[in-house]
Amino acid sequence: MKPVKLVLLVLSLLVVVGLMLGPGAVWVLENVDGVTQDDGVAPAITLSPTRPPATPPATAATPPANPKELTAKDWASAVAAVRGNMLAIATGLAALFVVRYTARNANTARRTFQLGERGHVTDRYGKAVEQLGSDQAPVRLGGLHALDQLGQDNPSPALRQTIVDVICAYLRMPYTPPPDEPGTAEPAVPRASIGGVSARPGRDAREERHVRVTAQRILTAHLRYQDPPARRWWERRPADAGIRYWSGMSLDLSGATLIDLDLSGCRVYDADFRGAFFNLSDTDVRRMFFTRRDTDFRGAFFTGDVWFDEATFTGDVWFDGATFTGDASFNAVKFRGNALFFRTTFTGLAAFNAVEFENGATFVSAIFDSAVGFVEATFTRGVSFNAAKGLERAWPRGARAAPVADGVLREWPRAWLVEQDADGWQTLRRAEPEVDGGEGDAADPGPAGEGSGST
Repeated sequence: MKPVKLVLLVLSLLVVVGLMLGPGAVWVLENVDGVTQDDGVAPAITLSPTRPPATPPATAATPPANPKELTAKDWASAVAAVRGNMLAIATGLAALFVVRYTARNANTARRTFQLGERGHVTDRYGKAVEQLGSDQAPVRLGGLHALDQLGQDNPSPALRQTIVDVICAYLRMPYTPPPDEPGTAEPAVPRASIGGVSARPGRDAREERHVRVTAQRILTAHLRYQDPPARRWWERRPADAGIRYWSGMSLDLSGATLIDLDLSGCRVYDADFRGAFFNLSDTDVRRMFFTRRDTDFRGAFFTGDVWFDEATFTGDVWFDGATFTGDASFNAVKFRGNALFFRTTFTGLAAFNAVEFENGATFVSAIFDSAVGFVEATFTRGVSFNAAKGLERAWPRGARAAPVADGVLREWPRAWLVEQDADGWQTLRRAEPEVDGGEGDAADPGPAGEGSGST
């Protein structure tokens, strides 16, 4: 409490006490209420020479001549009443002071506790990050699990995003897989030599692989969304989506080396996979939901099969310059923003069956080295296959294009015919019957099999 306020409070209490115990009560009665005490002396009587004096009434039964004068008994009662009121006011002021002082102490204690808790969280975070820099794999694993538990114990979105950023930064560190590990493949430019940075010496490659897989699993465990159970009639509030799900997270895995990444069912705010190297076996992005902003796969390199089936991209998504060395399945994907496959290379089979291109779709200069399917795909706005190669193996059976205003660019493959329908939509089909190019059913790719990646 400030000194001025304290002085005013003390003076107020002194005034109240003075009114209560001192002559203040009498002053209030005489100057505020305008009453006085009857002194009990009868007024003087002047004798008249012509009239005998009247017999004075009995003193005990005679009220004061002035109605503003109180008898001794009434005066004592009035003084006691004033003092009682003053006592009530003083008690209220004292109680108000005590309550305010207690609240201030409670607020100070709360702030002290928060500062202590924040310091404890900072200490746990610092120790966990320090463990990630160790050359010993068990220590690095301990650091990852410590960060995992820290974010689970503290539901602060800012802290959880910081933990996600740290794990992503760890995965972006240079890494060279063991040379004798089956399925290992490298792009034209080795990941460990990009930017002139080499993998940290002194770390066993196989142990580091285990640490990285653990880091990926921690990420995906907190990004995987599950619909909450149905609300029952006796429950006051709906159930949570999951105690391990962290909502609103952003991923920055640009340039990261990712091993058998499983993002199926995950939900993120946005993601950056520019230049990422999806190493070894398969990559599963099925039913992934990108809730807000754009997603970037420019220059990404996929060495195995990859599934994007039933994923939803609410913003624009870039696959410019990406390379798919295995089969790529985009079946039933919803591209609500622009889908950009400029100069994308598909070495294996590619499936875009039942895809919804709600905005622009660009396959300019894309390369298809094997069969590609657009069975029952939907194109809502502009689309361009200009300078794309390998589309003679493209299969658009049942694909349709919505009517658009004049000026919207649509460049279809030369092997496709566009037929106008009665409802204003356009149906796409091949100009010539499909010829089996020796790949069997791959010439007519249907929906990819569950977990197979075939088209």
